Amino acid sequence: MKLSYEWLSEYLDLNIEPKDLAEKIERTAVEVDSVKRLDYKLKKIVVGHTLEVEMHPDSDHLHIVQVDVGEEEPIQIVCGAPNIAADQDVIVAMHGSRIKDNVKIKRSKMRGVPSNGMICALQEIGFDDAVVPKDYVDGIYVFPADSGVEPGDSVMEALGMDDDVIDTDITPNRGDMFSMNGNATEIGAILNEDVTFESIVPSDSDQSDQDSNEQISVKVSDPVFAPVYKMKVINNLTVEDSPFWLQKRLMKAGIRPINNLVDVTNYIMLKYGQPLHAFDYDQLPEKTITVDKAGENVKFTTLDGEERDLRADDLLIKSGDVPVALAGVMGGMDSEISDGTKTVALEAAIFDPILVRKTARYHVLHSEAATRFERGIDFSSIDNALDEAATMMAQLGNGQISQNTVVGNEVIPEEKQIKISLVRINKVLGTELSADEVGDIFDRLGFEYDLDEVNGNFNVVAPLRRWDISIEADLLEEIARIYGYDNLPSTLPVGPTTIGSLTDTQKIIRDSRTTLEGLGLNQAMSYGLTTIDKARHFIMADGETVKVDWPMTKDHEALRMSLISGLLDDIAYNEARSVDNIALYEQGRVFKKAGDNVQPTEIEHIAGAITGSLIDSSWINKDEKVDFYQMKGVVDQYLQNLNLNGAVQYRATDQYPEMHPGRTANIFIDDQYIGFVGQVHPETQKAYKISETYVFELNLSTLIAQPKVRQHYEMISKFPSISRDMALLVDEDVTNQNILDVINSSKQKFLVNINLFDVYNGSHLPSGKKSLGYQLTYQDSKATLQEEVVNQEFESLVEQLKTELGVTIR
Repeated sequence: MKLSYEWLSEYLDLNIEPKDLAEKIERTAVEVDSVKRLDYKLKKIVVGHTLEVEMHPDSDHLHIVQVDVGEEEPIQIVCGAPNIAADQDVIVAMHGSRIKDNVKIKRSKMRGVPSNGMICALQEIGFDDAVVPKDYVDGIYVFPADSGVEPGDSVMEALGMDDDVIDTDITPNRGDMFSMNGNATEIGAILNEDVTFESIVPSDSDQSDQDSNEQISVKVSDPVFAPVYKMKVINNLTVEDSPFWLQKRLMKAGIRPINNLVDVTNYIMLKYGQPLHAFDYDQLPEKTITVDKAGENVKFTTLDGEERDLRADDLLIKSGDVPVALAGVMGGMDSEISDGTKTVALEAAIFDPILVRKTARYHVLHSEAATRFERGIDFSSIDNALDEAATMMAQLGNGQISQNTVVGNEVIPEEKQIKISLVRINKVLGTELSADEVGDIFDRLGFEYDLDEVNGNFNVVAPLRRWDISIEADLLEEIARIYGYDNLPSTLPVGPTTIGSLTDTQKIIRDSRTTLEGLGLNQAMSYGLTTIDKARHFIMADGETVKVDWPMTKDHEALRMSLISGLLDDIAYNEARSVDNIALYEQGRVFKKAGDNVQPTEIEHIAGAITGSLIDSSWINKDEKVDFYQMKGVVDQYLQNLNLNGAVQYRATDQYPEMHPGRTANIFIDDQYIGFVGQVHPETQKAYKISETYVFELNLSTLIAQPKVRQHYEMISKFPSISRDMALLVDEDVTNQNILDVINSSKQKFLVNINLFDVYNGSHLPSGKKSLGYQLTYQDSKATLQEEVVNQEFESLVEQLKTELGVTIR
């Protein structure tokens, strides 16, 4: 919230610099984003009064303006604003002045005509476009008649730009600080100063003989929807611009002035933290207001002009059966205040914060009102806010307030009573506070209390404006922050110390990252939330999709069940920016729900995706596109580094719709499924807008649980090795794995390496046959191998291959 130092000074006797005050707020209450002045670096900007306005002889839109700036002679300025006219009080940047962004204004000629300055719009001197009154958004600003400005006056002072604005970031538990009154109370407690509030109450002249209850009735279908709902009717109003002081106050708070009636509701919201809504009474279809849920198939056009399809649970304000407002969020177009409004039905309510938050999030309508309703409203201030708003409307709009208040519902919660002892306070905070010191803190906070002086027990009553105070711990926090966190004694922790270390699981996860990065892959981190459709892509095990009840966007509706979809999104992002060679991996959790379990199961996975080439082309290396076997090699090396106590096997599969059926394999360790590797299906690639991509995904939780071979050093043999090559003619359905299984099962004492160096399938071979070429390496670590020993083992292996697979030696 934007806090005006000038406005705070009306409640408190502030003898502290704004930056120092901001530091105290940040140390004690809530975070402060910034302390700013709108006149920062502005120079020589004054009020000018336009005397004569003539068209430029060489332009159809420029004007030559004679301006009185409080000097002996008027100055001449060429101005292109469409709303420039004679007899206006305007903003003039003199020669040598500085405007927004430190732009310097100099004398110049505009199409041959001298110009001695610049007539400015509000945006040009630092105001945000969103707060500029609509009449002046596309032109220069004209001071209203009640501004009281004179030629030569400082514009910064006239517009209140010399005021310091403290921008606070309110935490969800401190909704009371979403108002000037709440902030003044808090700052008064921090500075130990008395706070003086001023409230406006209606006088006899502000009221008519009419009765609000005869003009309108209110019904709340369920007290939970609106614990408090009240209305007043103000008659015979005139809609016009707000007084200058009110417009300035709203603009500094970041709100655009609209008219005297709407501005009053925004002003009261800032002052009391109580959102109000003003309905054009004559535009209400019926004079019966109902607070109820929308029901099925309801459409409603909000004040921003958007037609919205409402959910059945959205809370509505209805006139008869016609929706006129989204309760606590935004009003409707049909009943908004317009220039012709004569009678206003003014609403002050407290709505169910959960319903308001759900509606605001679903329809992406995070209004100032919704923000306050979500965090809570002060039940004790609603009558003052409603009375003051009605009085201001009557006074600024020359109208009259109908007597009495229409009450649809009023359930005021009881003030919470909390017991706490002085011994407990000092024990928890480590202090030696006396009962008088603690009592003084409660007095500063405005908390009523009774003290049992015998045993030092406090019975504290938390006021309704502090709905965040409910338990002993809350009081301890209040005492600590007002006493000052810096004043609390510092102590070192005591007790036995332990040496920190990583668990086995953490070590494997870190080693996994190191291995994949060593193989040329870069780590990626994707969102755990994705679309419902993508959540079910590349899933390794059946399970229900876990949907988010209130997603922030349509792209984040469900928890992911695979890591690959996020990696493909990353590849698409990079390829869209002309990056061709991409190699990524991600280690993270996937989620699935089984049966009636409320919480989803979280499983650690690791996945990779490569497109293009792993090695960039250079004068010595040519670009080589990744293929299935290169990706399989990455997985092989990774699994080998894990030192698993089991045989790794790859089996072709077509079970994944998103994967190429002829280039995908499931991965097993001793018949236990751990993941898959392969090429993404061309149709899936097209959907993700990516080029040919190869991926893998492994269940890291299963790999962590797998037994490992204890690593030990094996001395490298100093004796020479002997190689034997063989070419095998086999049936086409015989795989490399089949050959390896036979070789590994044979009694080969000195066989240390098997390398498949050739695969041939051509016209020179019989139909249904293929040729596989292997190189077998033999070595003895203790002695030089004899030729006869190698020949004997080799011949034994060949015979076993012939027997079990029916191979033919070529």
